[in-house]
Amino acid sequence: MTEDALTRIAAALERMAPAPMPAPDFVAEAFVWHTAPDRLEPVARVSRVDLSLLVGVNRSRDTLLENTRHFAAGLPANNALLWGARGMGKSSLVKAVHAAVRAEGHDLKIVELSREDLPSVTRLLAHLRAAPHLRFVLFCDDLSFSHDDQHYKSLKAVLDGGIEGRPENVLFYATSNRRHLMPRDMIENERSTAITPSEAVEEKVSLSDRFGLWLGFHPCSQDEYLDMIRGYCAAHGMTVPEDRLYAEAVEWQATRGSRSGRVAWQFFCDLAAREGVRIG
Repeated sequence: MTEDALTRIAAALERMAPAPMPAPDFVAEAFVWHTAPDRLEPVARVSRVDLSLLVGVNRSRDTLLENTRHFAAGLPANNALLWGARGMGKSSLVKAVHAAVRAEGHDLKIVELSREDLPSVTRLLAHLRAAPHLRFVLFCDDLSFSHDDQHYKSLKAVLDGGIEGRPENVLFYATSNRRHLMPRDMIENERSTAITPSEAVEEKVSLSDRFGLWLGFHPCSQDEYLDMIRGYCAAHGMTVPEDRLYAEAVEWQATRGSRSGRVAWQFFCDLAAREGVRIG
């Protein structure tokens, strides 16, 4: 066998079974976990809004902020599930709270994990466990599971940690539109077709019970929607006549058929562009 053939075989074997990930350099404040090969990619600039700009979520904001402060200070803290209406600032709140706690002097890291990479979470936890002097918020955005999805079983390694337990320096925050993470018809189907319906449903619903904090997000009122837009205008130094702002904002939400923090931000982006204001 030629040397060139041996080199190709070695390269193929390396792709099939890559070398273990080297010890991460946790200099950055935020990371994204990738697989194939495993790696923690540092994030140069986190996309987030200031905590003061999140309107209509005061109770959830205060609860999550206090929980995160406890964790950053080395005190007991709960995993949190932020669930509810789309576009109401669930993921924005997680990132804003992380920034607020760091601004208070805590070197708290945030690691984003996608739902598709949940089967690799045990390997990720091993890397985070190996840095006990640091504390990490493990963040999974838009978490939900379909009918034939078995990834939810991997999530139990984060929430319960198996025989090792969840690393003391890791806290898990997830956002979802569903309170129980599973489709409602899936749960109802388990009740109607399973030999032991209660056990089948418990397996699906109990996943949410493993979160110590459930923070609900609900559709905003028109006043809250307008307050969000006014807050964005003030933060970026824009002055728009109130009657014009009101009329255009209400028309915008009427064409979208909904009100939310996301819709408020989209209207503000359009308004800022028409006013010639840069918001990057």
